[in-house]
Amino acid sequence: MYERAFRIRHYECDAYGHVNHANYLRYMQEAALDASAAVGYDISRYQHMQRQWLIRETDITFLRPLHYGDTAVVKTWVQDFRRVRSRRAYEIRLAADGELAAQAHTDWVFLDSQTLRPATVPDEMILAFRPDGLPAQAPRREPFPALPPPPPGLVTTRPIVRWRDIDAAGHVNNAMYLAYIEDCSLQSLAVYGWPISRLMENGFGIVARRYRIEYKQPALFGEELEVSTFVTDVKRATAVRYCTITRAHDQVLLAQACITAVCIDLATGQPRRIPADFLADIAPQIANAQ
Repeated sequence: MYERAFRIRHYECDAYGHVNHANYLRYMQEAALDASAAVGYDISRYQHMQRQWLIRETDITFLRPLHYGDTAVVKTWVQDFRRVRSRRAYEIRLAADGELAAQAHTDWVFLDSQTLRPATVPDEMILAFRPDGLPAQAPRREPFPALPPPPPGLVTTRPIVRWRDIDAAGHVNNAMYLAYIEDCSLQSLAVYGWPISRLMENGFGIVARRYRIEYKQPALFGEELEVSTFVTDVKRATAVRYCTITRAHDQVLLAQACITAVCIDLATGQPRRIPADFLADIAPQIANAQ
């Protein structure tokens, strides 16, 4: 187990006063880097080995919001190794009372930095991360959900990868994909007459409860992307949103996401029924809407 505390900064919060979803992934990434360094595998050692870890999939469930001034404690540990892959788990708790704010895991692939092809994880690395040995049974990998056929009213945005989006590995940082998805999701509501200002005037918001993101290929500086989104599986207070991120010039799939979203009352923060007029207006972007 490794723990790292983060004090929530004001600029990490969104218009609801909550820590933006992308920042949870940044806390997780930072904690993972520190956890690796703590057992002797810091960035310089990976560079010397000509090896690197890249995230293949992120699955995070948000259980309560974090606010400015809170201190979040990220606990992380390696759950398993599978030849060229590893799964790392996370718990994010509020330092003041220990309440669980989010739980997550990331699946990583171990790569040769020169060829970018998968490389076998060395036995000595496995021993460093798991000196107590690996669990007898590895956690089950839940297949990434198949995307249903999109409706005619899906919405697409076309962001350009900016320099600020790039990390030290030379490609778009994993957390930035959440920002692209969030921007597209908000735009998809505005297109059908529900900008964020109208939601807030009506006293409700749509927030993510769970994100699953599968990373296929890296996005690079200067590339134009296509981010497309639509909604399905609408229930009383929840719905599922699907997003794909492709490279505009050749339509290569770079990432896909499945988001479970919940409608909340902004005054209480509690789930509430999705308003009927809101659903009626966004119906063209709901797959299988009746």
